[in-house]
Amino acid sequence: MTNPKKFTCLNTETQMPLIGLGTYKINHEDDVYNALDTALGVGYRLIDTAAVYQNENLIGNALKTLLPKYGLKREDLFIISKLGPKDHGSELAYKACLESLEKLQCDYLDLYLIHWPGKQKLKSEDPRHKQYRKESWFEFEKLFSEGLVKNIGVSNYSLKQLDEMLSYCKKLPAVLQVEYHPHLVQEDLLKWCTDHNVHLQAYRSLGISELLTDPLVTKMAKMYGKKESHVLLKWALQQNISVIPKSTNKDHLEENFNVWDFELTEDDILELKKLNRNARYCWDPSPVV
Repeated sequence: MTNPKKFTCLNTETQMPLIGLGTYKINHEDDVYNALDTALGVGYRLIDTAAVYQNENLIGNALKTLLPKYGLKREDLFIISKLGPKDHGSELAYKACLESLEKLQCDYLDLYLIHWPGKQKLKSEDPRHKQYRKESWFEFEKLFSEGLVKNIGVSNYSLKQLDEMLSYCKKLPAVLQVEYHPHLVQEDLLKWCTDHNVHLQAYRSLGISELLTDPLVTKMAKMYGKKESHVLLKWALQQNISVIPKSTNKDHLEENFNVWDFELTEDDILELKKLNRNARYCWDPSPVV
């Protein structure tokens, strides 16, 4: 039995759980409630949402009932939300955070992310994206200084956009959330995060069915007596990359959380990295200037 490290320490000295519940596309009231009910019962303490998921109000309502059920308080949870692309810019970004707080029925967010490096309705090559990103980040720094958010970060940023941030930010992001799995091994982003003490959080950790059924993944799962999903989640976790797998299936929610009783070898991790094909199964931010 290993002695697992279930948290990571962010550059604000905040402890963040390494496994959380993703809620993308979970926007039916019963599905949200049941997923949170199972997750909190299993032991999940991190919930990832976003304005564009259109479920913040459902999560807020569910937690009002579920926190007392499990003897939990708000401070026992780590709640992440994200700025919608339509709300980029001065004042808008600040107001959008207040709206997320109201829907979630929270006094603060543990982490607030810029969801996308571009402003909605602008073409990818529009130079105004840079100014909107900058304005939004200044609003984020204000939210942080006022204690409305405990940590600030970005999502779906490219290396170019991260380097650009260095020219104006007074406070570095605590977290970069991007798509990351053995079919998309973004080593340059991981190195940037390591070099700047920024934590990398992965979404879409299980890729698609083609990754879950890859012969190498299947072979390792059999070798360790685990599920293929365990192998893929553990691959990220052992690189200190946190994960937010999404599910409404009770068994999958339990399985995804119980990955602490085995470890891959360094050779296993390297072998899985060789599956890289630079395949994105979600969004590509690189065209955004």
